[in-house]
Amino acid sequence: MGAADAVPGVSGGTIAFITGIYEELIYTIRQFGPGAFGAWRRGGAAGLAAHLNLTFLLPLLLGIAVSLVSVAHLAVWLLEDHPLLLNGFFFGLVLASALVVSRHPTDWRWWHILPLMGGLLLAHGLPALMPLVTALGSREVMLLVAGAIAISAMILPGVSGSFLLLTMGLYGTVMDGIRGFDLGLIGLFGMGCAVGLFAFSRLLSWLLDRYHTGTLQLLVGFIIGSLPVLWPWRELVRYQLGPDGQMVPLDYRYLTPGEYAQLTGDAPQLMAVVALMLAGAAIVLLLDRTGRRSAATRDNDAYSANSQRADSQGTSSRETNSKETSSKETNKEEGSDA
Repeated sequence: MGAADAVPGVSGGTIAFITGIYEELIYTIRQFGPGAFGAWRRGGAAGLAAHLNLTFLLPLLLGIAVSLVSVAHLAVWLLEDHPLLLNGFFFGLVLASALVVSRHPTDWRWWHILPLMGGLLLAHGLPALMPLVTALGSREVMLLVAGAIAISAMILPGVSGSFLLLTMGLYGTVMDGIRGFDLGLIGLFGMGCAVGLFAFSRLLSWLLDRYHTGTLQLLVGFIIGSLPVLWPWRELVRYQLGPDGQMVPLDYRYLTPGEYAQLTGDAPQLMAVVALMLAGAAIVLLLDRTGRRSAATRDNDAYSANSQRADSQGTSSRETNSKETSSKETNKEEGSDA
């Protein structure tokens, strides 16, 4: 998730979706609030840890942190020096994840097409709205708002927080601040992230509770809508300059490998890109297969445990009945002797 969040066009939420931890992640984030204080008062440190699901969250956060300061550097270098290869890999990864997630659940209805289309339209339209953040003027306010928007996008499959930062003109500023440990910038951006995470996780959790299948279809729409941003062969046709003079992409023209070679004079690296697309897709399909197998194993184990418990209770009940019958017979015999 950390490596994906560092790459414009890829969402850490998509990785969470692919690996099957998305809903647990959203519900865990929701636990951070006033209820945590009550859990601490009732159960102490152990109660607080259970309430916040720290056995799940701490390893996840550690992995993201390690990735942001290690793998993310590799991802950013690849984005700058080998963008075709990196985009090809993530295109295959996201395309396969859209296919995996879009499998119709048992309660799917025709009207679930509407949230699917809504996700597609929002994924397409959001980047065009992001340059409005630069109109806020104050750098501090911009960082706070950017943090809230970016973290919300990072936990939303298919919407890249880094890409939205790029369209705001703040991607380079934030990444340089993280690399250089600029505590002032990190503090402001982190405060915005905390506010966005607190509010948006509760909204998503409520939607998943009330409209589970419709919300999943909305998220599938976001994932599919993000695919054009990851298409390797494209031409920037519209942009504007950000507050620091950097180029903010607004619109692309999507090309075939042959058109890309003619336009740029660079090799399209077709074989390598296709190989990485297939590698990304294979990783997703393998993770999905492993996850479904693990879920089936857990269900079987739970069924076996319940069956053994039922058998044990049945045996115990039969033994009790047998003892009661024996006791009654004994009492009758004693009464007859008397």
